[in-house]
Amino acid sequence: MNAAGFPLLSLVTWLPLVGGLIIMSVRGDEAAVASNARWTALWTSLIVFVLSLVLWVRFDGANPGFQFVETVAWLPQLGITYKLGVDGISVLFVLLSTALTPLCILASWESITTRVREYMLAFLILETMMVGMFAALDFVVFYMFFEGVLIPMYLIIGVWGGPRRVYAAIKFFLFTLAGSVLMLLALLAMWHVAGTTDIQAMLQTQFPAQMQTYLFLALLASFAVKVPMWPVHTWLPDAHVEAPTAGSVILAGVLLKMGAYGFLRFSVPMLPLATEKFAPLMFALAVVAVIYTSLVALAQTDMKKLIAYSSVAHMGVVVIGIFTLNVQGISGALFQMLSHGVVSGALFLCVGVVYDRIHTREIARYGGLADRMPAYSLLFMLFTMASIGLPGTAGFVGEFLVLVGAFQVNFWLAALGSLGMILGACYMLYLYRRIVFGRITRSDLKAILELSPREMAVFAPLVILTLWMGIYPSSFSGFWNATVSAMVEHHQAALAATHTIATVMR
Repeated sequence: MNAAGFPLLSLVTWLPLVGGLIIMSVRGDEAAVASNARWTALWTSLIVFVLSLVLWVRFDGANPGFQFVETVAWLPQLGITYKLGVDGISVLFVLLSTALTPLCILASWESITTRVREYMLAFLILETMMVGMFAALDFVVFYMFFEGVLIPMYLIIGVWGGPRRVYAAIKFFLFTLAGSVLMLLALLAMWHVAGTTDIQAMLQTQFPAQMQTYLFLALLASFAVKVPMWPVHTWLPDAHVEAPTAGSVILAGVLLKMGAYGFLRFSVPMLPLATEKFAPLMFALAVVAVIYTSLVALAQTDMKKLIAYSSVAHMGVVVIGIFTLNVQGISGALFQMLSHGVVSGALFLCVGVVYDRIHTREIARYGGLADRMPAYSLLFMLFTMASIGLPGTAGFVGEFLVLVGAFQVNFWLAALGSLGMILGACYMLYLYRRIVFGRITRSDLKAILELSPREMAVFAPLVILTLWMGIYPSSFSGFWNATVSAMVEHHQAALAATHTIATVMR
């Protein structure tokens, strides 16, 4: 339990399932069931978000350890416990998950008209899996939540997606599941050495140097797909294009952070020797992702696909920051993860707004929206500038810190990584110009209406967060500064100890 003896994390994790049970128990005609499902899902997710704010308010940023820890014996004979807790790295991602869920439910209010009850149930289950994954302090519990995310997202894409939804859902599932099999093998090996699956205990375990190499590669197979890193990124554009708007928001806003979170939770702190050894490889893959997918984004004609490829490029910057293994780089990676969750989610919502009106995502079919939708055009401009990394917006701080950390490692790493910002300006401004400016020549002009109050309510918190993170970044980075500093010190101490042993043996 936490200090107050109240299982707050468990409540935040499992309360969405309670809402799901209520939704499934509702009976009546189809319209009444759909309405009750929408309102139940919305109120449940709002209550969960308010509870998660308590974590934010009561979290001690000066404490680098885990807080709000809850432990319950589950399989003691195997060394497995139900254990939850958050540190400076995970607490804000729990909050991000609970914040985006009600926005996604509100964004789906009118666009989802079939199997509404099942759709809302899938989102509540997905919220439980996301929060549980970030809060898990037992490797087995983490693995269960990590894999559990696949099921509701698979259904969201496969049932409520576009024309090629089944292909995209199966591709998404197979890619992510294949990598996770190797992570399961790594879990078993680490369990054998540490004698427990408690993450806190495993962080204090010194795994043999040669074993670290194999463990790192096994974990890489899973986390690289989730990021996704080049060349295992090809499932993402298909998933984004076919997913409903809210599915794309959660996919970009939260699920892409799972792989980077895995690197920070397991690979970097538990396998310091292998992390140091494979850092150049990770840099190379990340730089290719930043440059290659940015160029691919420039060639896209589909709005969703362009933003999907931009997500791969931005996550490449995150990988660079993580493996700089210095405070600036890792802090920048965390900030970039958080800001990308907000900004990319907002961009997919922007696409969803016009798609709901005109029912096409082809860039060439748009133009002149500034004349009919000035408020929408203003919001789209803000999120476009944030994606580019304009100072004063959420996107600038993370990229700047990553480049500072990369410069400490290698000048060319920072130089190549910065190309992502330049190319990002190219494809995002291309997208904005084609959609917002020019002259409207459409025959369905009456369908182009300004944002509704519901849509404004969805965008309002994202606007606030985008500006807040850009203007006052320390209010977010203060949560993880102590944790990141402790991680870097632990990594350097492990390397120093290894070098000392090697010197003595010689």
